[in-house]
Amino acid sequence: MRTDFDPRDLPRRDFYRLLNSLVVPRPIAWVSSRSAAGVDNLAPHSFFTVASVSPAIVQFTSVGVKDTVRNIVATGDFVVNFTPESLFEEVNATGTDFAADESEFDRAGLTREPSLTVASMRVAESPAAIECRLHSTLAMGDCTLVFGEVTQVAVSSAVLDGAHPLIGKLRPLSRLGLDEWGTLGEVKEIQRIRASDWPREFRPREH
Repeated sequence: MRTDFDPRDLPRRDFYRLLNSLVVPRPIAWVSSRSAAGVDNLAPHSFFTVASVSPAIVQFTSVGVKDTVRNIVATGDFVVNFTPESLFEEVNATGTDFAADESEFDRAGLTREPSLTVASMRVAESPAAIECRLHSTLAMGDCTLVFGEVTQVAVSSAVLDGAHPLIGKLRPLSRLGLDEWGTLGEVKEIQRIRASDWPREFRPREH
């Protein structure tokens, strides 16, 4: 038995919360940007993914037009900072709707670190940063999709094994439903099955 929900029958906020509780876990783009007036903004956005491999483009969605979007459109760049479990409270704090002339870096006690290829600042405490130049924006309903072409990636050597970031050292945060957040938890490994190796009878392992 299932319960069906029609988006036309529910208030917008209720259906938004329903989707947010089902599209989980969601990685967080901790986006730093700089306003035309020189104010450093920092905000978490949990609709975030890789949009293209070549060229390398990442994409996040802003629900409504907020300072982040206005800054990026005005100045043309931004940084996606990694959100580790150790910065849980700081990431949450930067989601506060401070005035546009206040910097979340200062309010949350975070350290600015100069980027190599863009004007927007990195979060020094974050183990990784993806520097981006604005590729394009796309208005969709009440949201704005922001696409950034990756110009530089900086990763702390402490979380690397050669050129590979170790998930156990990154310890990513993710967003769930309501006020719920996720941490790394159990990590499972499984190899993808090639068509040539597909068994005659597929029998999943017992759980």
